[in-house]
Amino acid sequence: MRLVVKIKTKRKDCYPKYMSEGASGFDLRACIDDAVVIKPKSWEVIPTGIYVEVPAGYEIQVRPRSGLASKGITVLNTPGTVDSDYRGEIKIILANFSNEPFLVEPGMRIAQGVLCRIYKASFVEEPLSPTDRGSQGFGSTGT
Repeated sequence: MRLVVKIKTKRKDCYPKYMSEGASGFDLRACIDDAVVIKPKSWEVIPTGIYVEVPAGYEIQVRPRSGLASKGITVLNTPGTVDSDYRGEIKIILANFSNEPFLVEPGMRIAQGVLCRIYKASFVEEPLSPTDRGSQGFGSTGT
């Protein structure tokens, strides 16, 4: 199923693209004129050069690319959310958890976006149903 999403780009080489027929995420590129170095244990905000009109009832989730993540490069606030009422440029907070500087080159694929259906909750103040787990939190299910 394909859903139409209106888009505006700064440059045509910044256009998002699905890299295979079965890909659930489209690649987001660094829409920059000059390379950016992300120092070890640091992050930079990288513009993608795209603006979108996400249909009501949907969001775009911004996620890391696995090839970069395997090198210690990830999206800091993953998954990031692009709401349906946001019209600004999509920018990626790219973090370097490695011990080496990372070079972001113009046009480099730096993240992926996934268009997702969302559901709004109606919150009701009522007693919660009991479970075996109860309020046991972090690590409560073992390793």
